Amino acid sequence: MKKLGCMLLVLLFVWFIPQTGHAAAVNSKIVLDGKELKAGQNTQVENVNGTVMVPLRMIAENLGYKVGWNQQSKTITIEQEGKIVRLAVNQTAASVDDKTLILTEAPVLRTDTTLVPIRFIGEQFGLTVNWDNTAKIVDLITPEIPADNGGAGTGEATPSEETTSNLALVNGLSFNENRLSIAISGNTDPAVSKITGPNRIVIDLPNTTFSDLFGTGQLLSPDLNGSLAVTGHPDVSGVRYSLYNTSPYTVRFVIDLNSAKNYNVNISGDDSSRLIVIDLNAANPADTTTQPGNSGRKQVVLDAGHGAKDSGAVGVTGKYEKNVNLAIVLKAAALLKQENNIDVVLTRSDDTFLELKERAAIANNLQADLFISVHSNSGSTAASGTETYYQRESSKAFAAVMHKYLVQATGLSDRGVRYGNFHVIRETKMPAVLLEIGYLSNKKDEALLFTEELQNKVAASMVKGIKEYLGLK
Repeated sequence: MKKLGCMLLVLLFVWFIPQTGHAAAVNSKIVLDGKELKAGQNTQVENVNGTVMVPLRMIAENLGYKVGWNQQSKTITIEQEGKIVRLAVNQTAASVDDKTLILTEAPVLRTDTTLVPIRFIGEQFGLTVNWDNTAKIVDLITPEIPADNGGAGTGEATPSEETTSNLALVNGLSFNENRLSIAISGNTDPAVSKITGPNRIVIDLPNTTFSDLFGTGQLLSPDLNGSLAVTGHPDVSGVRYSLYNTSPYTVRFVIDLNSAKNYNVNISGDDSSRLIVIDLNAANPADTTTQPGNSGRKQVVLDAGHGAKDSGAVGVTGKYEKNVNLAIVLKAAALLKQENNIDVVLTRSDDTFLELKERAAIANNLQADLFISVHSNSGSTAASGTETYYQRESSKAFAAVMHKYLVQATGLSDRGVRYGNFHVIRETKMPAVLLEIGYLSNKKDEALLFTEELQNKVAASMVKGIKEYLGLK
């Protein structure tokens, strides 16, 4: 326990060594409970802007805790007794058990090893660090565990644990049909207000921070700021977001308006998966607590399966299912927007990750008329063809109509209309289907799915099926 606890402290600690360079090697020693740790490699400890950076490999070899490295994302994962710390090269935003925190200095890559700061992990794992500026020695001390508590510690949280352990987490967001949808886990009460000069709507989520999931789907700078581009909506010029405050933790979203707008606030789900929708389609201020209306038009929700960290199936040549799903949905949405009697809402319009609960919640919260989830299949290399799934008997007729046009569009073998107990078509409250366009594990199917021609045909077939089922001309 003693060894495992202090090993992680060696990762992060800040001390100041007078010098003029931005980064410089430091002839120093790291001592752990009286024993000097040896690097065993050429890379030295560095002082970067006053932050001591330690070779990660040295920590792994001398202390033996579990360290993972993802070459593609340049991400370090450190695990110790159930605690998970994630850091990324050149990113000051780190996470502890999915809570986002800010480092004093971003990890840096030196040849074949990563240098990481120390204080962060010291704070997270409760280790004592002393710095001898004259001798240039970092002295790490593991706290003793009282014998009479069974090795469970005192039960008192560290300052960081006290401030972050109960935070809600923002997992993703999207903007469609004049609605900003924010997916979170945990409980928070949004504070929403209109501001003029310029016109904007501000949404503050108290006791909230960004989760790891958010950074995989949306732009998030090292200082936890970002923006979402909005096109095709004349009322809105863009959406901005940031970790606005850390005392208390508050995530802020700002909808930049081109003119003054009213709004509805709709919240659905539970603490494990909650969806906050800011709907700008409100007619007047008195509507701010009502469910969104559709003015008699039919409302269709299109769901592009998977997204962000969840690639879905991987094709025989390495192509991702999430990309073809989104491409088809965007094309279908563009066609549906030309229909006078249909409103279309997308669960995601970019490479965003949403839980299955959140996808269903979007459709249920909007009281949509139809729900369609688009996927691409995977199996043996010989498997090929198009399938359509339904879960509830009330969705079977809708599935038959959609499948009829889908098979015509793909030209692939007809694998039929099938029952499938998939979450998004089981938990939605309106007729719902899941389309499996083709097999990415089949080289011919995969090549076809990633052509503009096939995607356009599938999108057009979806519109035909929707209109026929709804009885629209």
